[in-house]
Amino acid sequence: MFLRVTGEDERGDDNGGAVRRLGRRSRLLKAVGIALAGGLVLGVAGAGWAYWHLNHNIKSVDINSALGDDRPARSVTSPSPAASASASATPLPGGALNILVLGSDSRSGKANAALGGGDSSGARSDTAMVVHLDEGRTKATVVSIPRDTLVTRPSCPLTSGGTTAVAYHAMFNSAYAVGGPVCAVKTVESLTNIRMDHYLEIDFSGFAKLVNALGGVTVTTDEDIDDDKSHLHLEAGEHHLTGNQALALARTRHGIGDGSDLGRIGLQQKLVKALLDQIASTNLLTDPTGLYQVADAITGSLTTDTGLDSLGELMTLGESLKDLSSERVSTVMLPVVTAPSDSNRVVAQEPAASALWKSLR
Repeated sequence: MFLRVTGEDERGDDNGGAVRRLGRRSRLLKAVGIALAGGLVLGVAGAGWAYWHLNHNIKSVDINSALGDDRPARSVTSPSPAASASASATPLPGGALNILVLGSDSRSGKANAALGGGDSSGARSDTAMVVHLDEGRTKATVVSIPRDTLVTRPSCPLTSGGTTAVAYHAMFNSAYAVGGPVCAVKTVESLTNIRMDHYLEIDFSGFAKLVNALGGVTVTTDEDIDDDKSHLHLEAGEHHLTGNQALALARTRHGIGDGSDLGRIGLQQKLVKALLDQIASTNLLTDPTGLYQVADAITGSLTTDTGLDSLGELMTLGESLKDLSSERVSTVMLPVVTAPSDSNRVVAQEPAASALWKSLR
């Protein structure tokens, strides 16, 4: 709105021209001021909406309440070096941390269903990784657990009430299928005797969106991949992959090695490091739109435990990993051998498997 200014110009004195120019300038300055104020309000409102949207993207499960105290003890770590920083700065966490990361093959929702690869009922955890962050969080070990590993699946609480029965010689990924994240965490803790401090799950479409938001990932394959089921056909060598191609690489197994899940794990570990490298090479701080797209892709596809179910908590975790590069991430697979009872299944190889888990406690 413009305010009408009355003055000498309306009475036709000798300085009418100058006064009229002053009046126009006054009106112009007021218009600019109102526009700037309006832009500031809209900017703040937009930022507030974006934060609200990203925060409400995240889905969570209260695993701690569901499992209670019948779990491995929490890791005991010395105070973080950051804790000695100035009192004015909030110290970042720096203790050792164990996170169970699952890739869900759920086909629920149009975006996931469009990616195909199986029936649309139920969900399984075809990708399972225990991520161990060393104290100081400058090194990490990622242990992949083959989905076909036969384990003792413990009794798990159900959201509908009651519990599942203990199952012997059950496939590892059946834990998620029968009891969701809670049973997946309990099964991993039973297998490793390591407490999972946090839980992260990402779905099909979310992974593809994340890769696209980052501009793709560059991966080098050691052999040709020709897999009609995952729709992936690549010659050996370096490739810059789109989101759908990266997802196909994470899922492919029929076109490599002996067609088992073990060959797929090697490709998934390559992708983990490729994502770390891509994130490190992308300066998102100077690209607000790109930063929002990445944040939206991540939060929109995540299910976490209640300790990571806010944007602030995820940001704090991310900031605590600022010195972690792909060169400092070791990727290994749980040592396994063919199961005596079923040539299509594997079991943990001892004593190597126990030694691996002990090294992470």
